[in-house]
Amino acid sequence: MKASLLVVLVIALCTESAFSLKCFSCKDAPSNIHCFNIATCADHEKYCLTTYSTKGLGDDREQSITKKCAAFCPSIDLNIGIAGIATSCCQSSLCNVSGASSVKTSYTMIAVGVLASLACILRLGL
Repeated sequence: MKASLLVVLVIALCTESAFSLKCFSCKDAPSNIHCFNIATCADHEKYCLTTYSTKGLGDDREQSITKKCAAFCPSIDLNIGIAGIATSCCQSSLCNVSGASSVKTSYTMIAVGVLASLACILRLGL
C-alpha cells in the first residue's frame, strides 16, 4: 500500500512539472515576428504578459514588443499622444502568440498638449 502511494505521489509531482506554463518571450522586439522564443515559467509566474509600446509620429514612429512570464498581470492602456503603452495577459501555455492591442498615436492628445503648452507660455509672458 505504501509503495503504491509513493508511486502515485511521484507521478503527481512529475505531471505537475510537465504542465508548467510556457510563454513566448522577447525583449523590445521591433515586431511580433521576432517573438517566438519559448520560456518555461517559474511556479509563481501564472501569466504570459505582452507589452506593446510605441513612440513618435508618422514615419518616425517606433514600436516595441516585450513578452515574458509574469507573477501578476498589470492592466495598462495609456496613450499620451506621441507615446503609448498597452499590456495584455493570458494564463494558458503559449497563449501570448499575438501582440497586445496596438497603441494608436492620438493627434487629438497632441493638439491638446500643444494648446496647453502655448496657453501656459502666453500666460507667463504677460
